Amino acid sequence: MQIETSDLTSRLVNSINLKLMALFDQILGAINNPNQQASPDQLGTILNTVQQLSRNQGMDASTTQTALSVVGSYVRSALQQQRATGGNARAEAIVNQFGNAQPSTAALQSLFTPQQQQQVAQAVSQRTGISSDKIMVLLPILVPIVLNLLKTGSAKTSAPSSGTNSNTVLNAFLDADGDGDVDVGDAMSWAGRFMNQR
Repeated sequence: MQIETSDLTSRLVNSINLKLMALFDQILGAINNPNQQASPDQLGTILNTVQQLSRNQGMDASTTQTALSVVGSYVRSALQQQRATGGNARAEAIVNQFGNAQPSTAALQSLFTPQQQQQVAQAVSQRTGISSDKIMVLLPILVPIVLNLLKTGSAKTSAPSSGTNSNTVLNAFLDADGDGDVDVGDAMSWAGRFMNQR
């Protein structure tokens, strides 16, 4: 049986889109779960922070998305290390403490040594063309944005505790097979589409 090229292409595109949506699907699940913090308002606040960052820094949406993708990849590695040494509770505590819309040097320092911060800045610079010095200034803004997105899966304080790590968004982020499955920049893009359809 011969498969039409267009049919094969369509299947491939659908498969890629499903992978790209993997993290955002977890966020949508958290929005629909009354025991988790995620809400359209929280998502709107995160997106507004990203848009304000773009405007203030004169960056287009694509550049900001790329920066968030690269930073998200490094945050993922750092949180995986935190989980390996301190368990799920340690990774979730960092997300809960530092995931907000405010710039935070403490959030950056909780995940990265000064040398690692330079590495992250250089990686973002290589992908975006923005100087690493400017990226260093932006990291205390970008890291809390990523953590805030992950915080959407945290349990509400009033929710009954199951005694286990209940942040489904964070779990999906840390346990995915590869960075492409949990790209923060792509998740932000899907979140923007979701909010525009509301």
